[in-house]
Amino acid sequence: MSKPQNQSSPQKASVCDGTDGGSQRIVMKFGGTSVADPEAIERVARLVGAEADKGNGVAVVVSAMAGETDRLAALADGLSDMGAVQSQDYDMVLAAGEQVSAGLVALALRRMGFKARSWAGWQIPIITDKDHAKARIIHIPENPLGAAIDGGEIAIIAGFQGISEEGTITTLGRGGSDTSAVAIAAALKADRCDIYTDVDGVYTTDPRIEPKARRLRSISGEEMLEMASMGAGVLQTRSVELAIKEGVTICVRSSFEAPLKTPDETSQPGTSIGEPQGNLADRLEQHIITGVTPDHKAARISVMSVPDLPGRAALIFRALADASINIDMIVQAPSRINGYANISFSLEESDLARAQEILAHQKEIIGYQALHADRSVSKISVIGIGMKSHAGVAATMFEALSKHNINIHNIATSEIKISVLIEAQYSAHAVRVLHEAYGLSDDEISIGESG
Repeated sequence: MSKPQNQSSPQKASVCDGTDGGSQRIVMKFGGTSVADPEAIERVARLVGAEADKGNGVAVVVSAMAGETDRLAALADGLSDMGAVQSQDYDMVLAAGEQVSAGLVALALRRMGFKARSWAGWQIPIITDKDHAKARIIHIPENPLGAAIDGGEIAIIAGFQGISEEGTITTLGRGGSDTSAVAIAAALKADRCDIYTDVDGVYTTDPRIEPKARRLRSISGEEMLEMASMGAGVLQTRSVELAIKEGVTICVRSSFEAPLKTPDETSQPGTSIGEPQGNLADRLEQHIITGVTPDHKAARISVMSVPDLPGRAALIFRALADASINIDMIVQAPSRINGYANISFSLEESDLARAQEILAHQKEIIGYQALHADRSVSKISVIGIGMKSHAGVAATMFEALSKHNINIHNIATSEIKISVLIEAQYSAHAVRVLHEAYGLSDDEISIGESG
């Protein structure tokens, strides 16, 4: 792919590229692998201390140590009935993992000479609804947390948890610490929210599949939301939704990079999510597609020979919606039998058995003749805010897959995304083919340079 004509103009610096030199409020979030053991926790403390040494007010959100939430869930599962999974007692158990991490990081920072304190969700407080195991945040007051960090204290906060208005401990669902961090950044009106993981940013695709994948310097919130919802595991989808709503800029960084040595040193590379539109505008004409995202957790259901009458499709999708099962990529095609149609759609593999059971109970009402389920499929998506104003994006995708004899089952589109459902065995090959077809493997790619 040739170098764009307007690439000679200097690229605006990403929010993640450095600091403006003044004191800022910063939220730093560390996932389970980042606090997996005492050595990792000490590395986290050094990274946090480096920001505090610059004069920044720092709030830190931590996940449970890697594997700890699974261990606690197994203990709770062994002593509870199925109805207890979404209970305050279950959440009380699961919330303990983050509190351990918060206390350990605070102890490490205090040993290094910093003023630090650990906070549980109820102490801030992070007010949520009462929907245990998947609670949603209602409100976080700026103080007393804001007053504490402005007074020079490093606040270490247990992520993933809050407290309901009724006073019970709640948890936000798996990956909820990302949402905790973004919500706290919004409440504090923080200058940025740094999400530290075991990767150094968001890539054009999974580097384990395509070694030529490039790290993105910046990406819009809308693109990241599509990538997260389509299977990219860097950020929880809810956290990206909240960042867009609240105008929070996220920087994805690696917790395994060496901490900064001086306050004015350029920060570790990363990917800025939710850049001001001025920073994104320069690249819209340079690259149409931002990334290719595989989702290996997809499944497909085909409802065969449904009477081709008004309201029959509504019966299918209402029954699934009432069970909170999300569906995608719907295709309706004529059946071999006149007056009937076949309806196919994709869904999360984890919902497949429940969806089959629901539709089986509705067979006589819907009037279909057979139900087929398929786990051996993958969803592949190409995502880019630039496709809004460019023709031929879909044609490129379909032609590239066709040349490699990769058959498409279902298709779904939006303004910035095209997704296809294909046989799982061709998933990795399709990712590499599309990554190449859209020029994301080129040596000169402004959106993905590591700098």
